[in-house]
Amino acid sequence: MNQKTTTTTFQSKPRPLPIQAYNLLGKGLKKMGLGVKLEENSLLRAARNKNKLSDFGEGDFITPLRKLLQSIREEARLHAFGEFITKIRLVGILENRLRATYYFKKHPEILEQEVDPLWVITGLQRTGTTKLHRLLSADPTTRSLFSWEALNPAPIIGKEQQKPDPRIRLAQNSEKGLRYIAPDFFAIHPVEHNAPEEEVLLLDTSFISTVPEATMHVPSFAKWVENQDQTPAYEMMQKMLKLLQWQHRGKRWILKTPHHLEFLDTLIQVFPGTKIIHTHRNPVVTLASFCSMVYHGRRIFSDQVSPEEVGQHWHQKICRMLQKAQEYRQNHPETPVIDLYYDHLIKNPLSEIQRIYTFAGIAWEESLEEKLQETLDQNPPNKYGIHHYQLQDFGLEEAKVKKDFEAYLENFA
Repeated sequence: MNQKTTTTTFQSKPRPLPIQAYNLLGKGLKKMGLGVKLEENSLLRAARNKNKLSDFGEGDFITPLRKLLQSIREEARLHAFGEFITKIRLVGILENRLRATYYFKKHPEILEQEVDPLWVITGLQRTGTTKLHRLLSADPTTRSLFSWEALNPAPIIGKEQQKPDPRIRLAQNSEKGLRYIAPDFFAIHPVEHNAPEEEVLLLDTSFISTVPEATMHVPSFAKWVENQDQTPAYEMMQKMLKLLQWQHRGKRWILKTPHHLEFLDTLIQVFPGTKIIHTHRNPVVTLASFCSMVYHGRRIFSDQVSPEEVGQHWHQKICRMLQKAQEYRQNHPETPVIDLYYDHLIKNPLSEIQRIYTFAGIAWEESLEEKLQETLDQNPPNKYGIHHYQLQDFGLEEAKVKKDFEAYLENFA
């Protein structure tokens, strides 16, 4: 087993030489007013030219895009390669909007569908959501969102029947790129092209999501997102789920992202009847672990990442997420929710999965146990190395963190 560990000192590690060279060249070009342009018109033009399409669909995505770009320019401190990756990602989101709109117009039956029933895993980051997501997705009757689909939910026009799907190769290349740029990251969170992935990337199609603040220092954009009506983002996610199930359907969706914890009201409003699986773990542990994940993620884009900034931002953010979730649950006891504890999931995963099926009213098939065990065998603990972290690395004090999470710990001890 790979026993490689992530850094515990948070000292800057040397980047691969080609990326160092790119950053050096990019710095020089920037001084001359050249280089990558993270500007609205440039991004829109690039997406249109690549797809030969012009209709981005309904909904105001320009306002949040402008807010994000302003925050990136003023706060994110990206190096040249970080700007290059960010441009590719943003143009990719715009391309998906263009292609999705094309399919919605060509096949109106897509949006006429009802979204299949949703089981949504949500809880704080690092509470076992990825493990649980993969286990529930092992049921062949279910439908989960795979990483290659999350990156490109809309098929490549003209290549819809091509096998293997060209979107898979694109995701494989992204996975290889991430392994090259940040090999330590896989010990924290595996990003595998053919594994279930978070639907927060579908929310990102509206540019109203928490993805940017998890990968870059964009505090003004993050604050702006908190104060926005989330309905347009969730309605866009609904359209994308319809597009995806039009391509391949199961009996129910198995989704997961901590993002929903903050916006359960909108989730249930747009997807009534959703069954929620609320995962729990000591936030003193999860906060340190997630701050480490964010730190390593931001280091992909910037040479100027402050562990203290990461700690302060996500300490406040997680307090907000827990508060919003608890308020919703107290005010809406009728919402179907099952609580699942990390320790129980680790000690007896099969028993916890059976408990979820009972909660959802789905008959348990003994044959499923073999598939679940196969998934467990394929994803052993520390598959990509051992992840080390501690609160002090991020300027956080354990006593203060415990005090801030007192209400949560009392309700979900």
